[in-house]
Amino acid sequence: MNSEEVYITGSCILRHNSIRLNGDLLWETNRETDLQEWLRAGYDRFFGQYPKFHKMDALSKLGWLAAEILLKDTPVLSLPPETVGMVLSNRSGSLDTDLRYYATVKDIASPALFVYTLPNIVMGEICIRHGFKGENTFFVSETFDTELMSSYPAQLLTNTPLQACLCGWVEVMDQQYEVALFLLEKEKRGLAQPLTAAALDALYQKNKY
Repeated sequence: MNSEEVYITGSCILRHNSIRLNGDLLWETNRETDLQEWLRAGYDRFFGQYPKFHKMDALSKLGWLAAEILLKDTPVLSLPPETVGMVLSNRSGSLDTDLRYYATVKDIASPALFVYTLPNIVMGEICIRHGFKGENTFFVSETFDTELMSSYPAQLLTNTPLQACLCGWVEVMDQQYEVALFLLEKEKRGLAQPLTAAALDALYQKNKY
């Protein structure tokens, strides 16, 4: 199998206090809204029945929210757990939470924040939510590397038992954030765009500014 037989079947973009699913605007608020307020409003609007959400750090909340919206009503949720994987990346790692945790060390270190001082915890939260048990990897790079994020998941979908893979960019630092999450599958459905770096970049760049 080659990468032409792997398809981008969905996308979810969170930026500028808006959510877009497969290119269509689902919801947006004033761009001046505080990030935590916006995340809470988004959770209340689309879900509101997963109390653990409120204990997560901002990075995990962002990835969790995007995954919930992207996967809703898709057959991926009925696949065997070991056949769904994840490949994510960002620029800042878990630095946003690291700084918050370090601030608590001066008094009493916060175990609740310490749990999130690894960037791949966002993948753990998504996997716990949906029971996914497939291959997963988290990369740190200066920008969203579409070459890597197309070739590596394609290899996984070609050479392992994976049938589907979430891939993308989940970045946050203070009030600045951006999520671009893509669903990749062997089945030709949904957006059904052959997986290429150019296709990922086009979806990522749309409505970027």
